[in-house]
This record gives sequence, C-alpha cells and structure tokens, in this order.
Amino acid sequence: MLNSNYNFSERLVHQFALGSRFISKASFDFEEILCGSAVVPTDGKHLFISGLARSGTTALMNCLYDTKKYKSLSYLDMPFVLMPNGWKKLHRQASVTFEKSERAHGDGILVGKDSPEAFEEVFWRVFNEHDYIFKDHLGIHKVNNETLRLFRKFVNHVLLSRDSTEQNRYLSKNNNNILRIPSLLKAFPNAYVLTTFRDPLQHAISLYNQHKKFTVIHGADKFTLNYMSWLGHFEFGLNHKPFQFGDIESYNELKKYSTADINYWLLIWRNYYRYLIDYQLSNVLLFCFENYCANPNKVLKDLLVTLDVDQAFQPVSSFKPKIIVPKDINQDILKECMAIYLQLAELTIH
Repeated sequence: MLNSNYNFSERLVHQFALGSRFISKASFDFEEILCGSAVVPTDGKHLFISGLARSGTTALMNCLYDTKKYKSLSYLDMPFVLMPNGWKKLHRQASVTFEKSERAHGDGILVGKDSPEAFEEVFWRVFNEHDYIFKDHLGIHKVNNETLRLFRKFVNHVLLSRDSTEQNRYLSKNNNNILRIPSLLKAFPNAYVLTTFRDPLQHAISLYNQHKKFTVIHGADKFTLNYMSWLGHFEFGLNHKPFQFGDIESYNELKKYSTADINYWLLIWRNYYRYLIDYQLSNVLLFCFENYCANPNKVLKDLLVTLDVDQAFQPVSSFKPKIIVPKDINQDILKECMAIYLQLAELTIH
C-alpha cells in the first residue's frame, strides 16, 4: 500500500473521493457519460483471483499482468477508481514511470503508482455495502441483477482505459471475491475464478503477524485505518471483520479465541477454505502456494494453458518458504485444516 506516502492534500482528495458514496457514484455516472456506448471486444475470459490474504494473490496477479493480456486498475487510478478513463484524462499520464518501494506488509513485494492493483471492491462497497458488510463480519454477497449490469459496465470501463489493444481481458485480485462467486460467473460465464491457498499453519502465522503489524499502524494513523475500510480490506488490523459463510456454528467458534491467539487465525483458514470446496466447477480453479514456490515456472505455464493465454512470461526463481512451528496449537483444529488442505491439493493446478 502507498497510503503512508500520501501528503496532507492527497489524503484530503482520497477522503473526498473514497469516503463519500455519493461522490463515488457520481464519478461512476460521469464515466458512463464519458464512455458512452464504447465497448472493448473481448472473449469474456476474465480472471477473478481470490484467496485468503497472505496466500500469494499479489505475486500471482503481477505475473499474469506481465503477460500483457489482462487489464487491471493500478495505483494510478486512485482515488477515483470508478472513473478510470475520466481520471486518466484529468490527471495521470500513462507514459510516466515511478520508483517502487516495499508495501506496508513488509513482505518484499515492491509497488509503485503504476503497479496493478484491483481496487474493484470499492465498486461493491459503494453499490452494495449493506448487503454484505456488517458490524462484526462479512457475509455471503448475492448480487442483484441491476448491480451486475453496472458491474459489467465497470469492467468495460476498466478495459477501455487499457494501454494496449492486447489487454482485452479484465484481471481482478480481490480477497472478497469468494463471497460472490456465483454472481461473478453469472455476470461473465466465460470467466475464471482462481483461488489461492497455502499450508494452513504457516498461513495462519502470516495472518497473525500481519494483524499485529496493522493493529499498530492503524492505531498510529487513523487515515490508514479509514483507507483500508474504504477499499473493503478487513483482513487484519483494527477494522478486522471475519468472513461468515452461513455456518453460524463455525462462526461462533471464532468467538472462543481472541485475535491474539494463533488458533483464531487457523479457524479463519478452516472456515474460508471449507466453504470454497463446495465450488468444484470447471471455471473455478485452485492454486497451491507451496507448488508455486517449489516449481513456479511449470505451475505458471500450466496455468496459462488452462487460461488459454498464449504468451511467454518472465522466469521466476523457486522459493522455499520459512517454516515456523508455534506453541499452543489446537491439534484438532489443525487436523481439520490439514484434511481440507489435502482435498484442495488434489483439485489444484499442478
């Protein structure tokens, strides 16, 4: 995230653009007028990447974006992400390059203003916030037909802002996509939903560590806390909201643990991926983080074949994730998680 680098005036502009649903909807209306009936020819094989935070979604998005076949929003589109063409004309210059710096997560991933980042959750929050964002959780999001119509327009607007005619597929990276998989596929029947997963214990540790980090950041900087909420990011920090997939018993089990307990984050993992197993559809794909780390080039090549992307990619070096074994793990929860992990691994792209 670049929010820590925003100066006072930039923060005011972000609050104006993102903090008001009225302004956000007005910017979308302006974009509709600007774009008119223009449509980007596409085969509809858009890609919606999802996955619990810290499962490799950003690295995967960057690799796919580098094929030049996909168009995604970038930090250049901030803060008026619902009018990418209008903001491009009013403000940004696509020819400018920007220095990159490590994002706030402290995970070695570099981002700059021209880095891809699918800010589409702003769309869902602006138009449907009360349908799935609740006081203490995020719920399953059943999108109505009118909002789906507007979402198809939004995707077309993003594609119209492309820098090359080869970019005729939309690329989304949004951890909340799992909440609306049927609606996404209803809007775009030829699209793919690609969900990443990783070893549950190591994943839970990463979530726990990020929660501690962002709790401190949010406590020290209210703008950053608001910024994450405006973008629909509730994964960790002071604005954390867990997913609730309709299984009240599993959701209530979370309340037995505090967010300062690693078992809480294991339950977050279990609930998320147990729900995902129900979507064994031909265009819902699974992507294993450990497989990618061990043999990234083969995994990426296989993925591109599945996605029907005829394009070379920059070779990626293999990586061995650090293994941590914490104390006080509830072995019953871990056993449940590992059983789900093995089920997912059997269905994944190898």
